[in-house]
Amino acid sequence: MPSNNRTVFSLIIINKAGGLIYQREFQPGLRKLSTNDYLVLAGTFHGVHAITRSITPKLPISQPTPSPATSSPGTTTPAASGYSYPNPGVPVTGLDYLETDKFRLTCFQTLTGTKFLLFTDPMTGNVETIVQKIYELYADYVMKNPFYQLEMPVRRAGSRIQDKQK
Repeated sequence: MPSNNRTVFSLIIINKAGGLIYQREFQPGLRKLSTNDYLVLAGTFHGVHAITRSITPKLPISQPTPSPATSSPGTTTPAASGYSYPNPGVPVTGLDYLETDKFRLTCFQTLTGTKFLLFTDPMTGNVETIVQKIYELYADYVMKNPFYQLEMPVRRAGSRIQDKQK
């Protein structure tokens, strides 16, 4: 399989409360889910993401212990002065991706708590670039829309016309 394969199966956007605000399938390949299944998936992923964020281990910060020749008698220094996350300065994010032999789930969380879940082929390259571009489009076309209400479902373009025709 070529490494430039860009098969995107599905996109799910979850608001900060864990509610499904957008879902779209782009390619067949994953099992077909009902709307209720997508709602359950969004809520479940939100909970799992929060749990994995809270269980990120803190590692002990070690201080160099002085050599016995330089230490004065009766002076002891603790081996660890505190704890830190594995990458100091980088915020704890929780579950970033999940990979199986059939698909890869990539999660991108914004500073406001909105999560973008992208289901791709495991061999798809540059997934982070794809998710970043999706976020830019979301910011440009959804967040700048004066009629969009925060945390509410995103309607596809033309869906009002289709609703009126029914």
